[in-house]
Amino acid sequence: MIMTDQSRRVRLVAVPEGLPKETDFLVEEHAAPECPLDGLLVKTRYLSVDPYLRGRIAGKKTYVDPIPVGNVMESGCVGEVVASRNGEFRVGEMVAGLWAWQDYVGVDAGKVQRIDAAEAPVSTALGILGMPGMTAYFGFTELCLPKAGETLVVSGAAGAVGSAVGQIAKILGCHVVGVAGTAEKVAYLKSLGFDGAVNYRTDKPYGETLAALCPNGIDCYFDNVGGEMTDAVLGLMNTRGRVAVCGQIASYNDRKEDIGHRPYTDILVKQLRVEGFIVSRWGARFPEGRKQMAAWLKAGLLRYEETVYKGLESAPRAFIGLFAGENTGKALVEL
Repeated sequence: MIMTDQSRRVRLVAVPEGLPKETDFLVEEHAAPECPLDGLLVKTRYLSVDPYLRGRIAGKKTYVDPIPVGNVMESGCVGEVVASRNGEFRVGEMVAGLWAWQDYVGVDAGKVQRIDAAEAPVSTALGILGMPGMTAYFGFTELCLPKAGETLVVSGAAGAVGSAVGQIAKILGCHVVGVAGTAEKVAYLKSLGFDGAVNYRTDKPYGETLAALCPNGIDCYFDNVGGEMTDAVLGLMNTRGRVAVCGQIASYNDRKEDIGHRPYTDILVKQLRVEGFIVSRWGARFPEGRKQMAAWLKAGLLRYEETVYKGLESAPRAFIGLFAGENTGKALVEL
């Protein structure tokens, strides 16, 4: 039973110029919504902040619809059903879906998934068993086509996706090198079983550092970041290497034209396969991915970290923190 007629929400109030600022968002009170016909009223417990949201607030359409100025921010969320007008869901159940950054939301019962809290902590539905986990599982296994004994480099390796990619690669018998931005994150990657790690802030020149850590060259590259690190990796790729382009976070907040390295000679001469992807292409297979990731998690072959910010009012700060590398593992806001 809802105990208040008030709810809070986070609205976008300006298109960010460069790195988003907290003043680009507004946390405000509003009237709590009603439970929709044949739907659910949900109390949000966790919301996810993800780099892809930067594209949604850029004031233009990308591969997902933009969030216009004045609208409420939205992303993957987990919440508790506090009222139900749908026979498939009971009050007290936990569900996950895409909805607004609000304390209380009315949702379409057909657009949420029931979460089994006994299987794993409910927050994992936004991380290792959710979209980031599926991004790692399908993006790596389907596009990099790893073979035991091959070498993988993964950038953004201490984040939710990158850390999962590296661990999956180790399970499959690969030599794994991760790229992160602090000494603490380098130590974290090694604790996960990575064979080597690069601190991109200090371990320069990148080509020499990577060559020392990848004596047999690089067969697979899972790219979350782009920029100069990607330039260096491409120069060390083996013939018929595979590159999965998941993100380009290095340029999300930079509006300057970056000529950078032209990669086509490397792609041609080394016969590389370079493919960008959006994880929704495997949406119909998510149950398969969750089953495998859950099995590895239960067997102790996968570990995960969460950086949890407290309170809806911290959501803008949590989102901005992604671009400063504040998070290790999945960044979440707990309401």
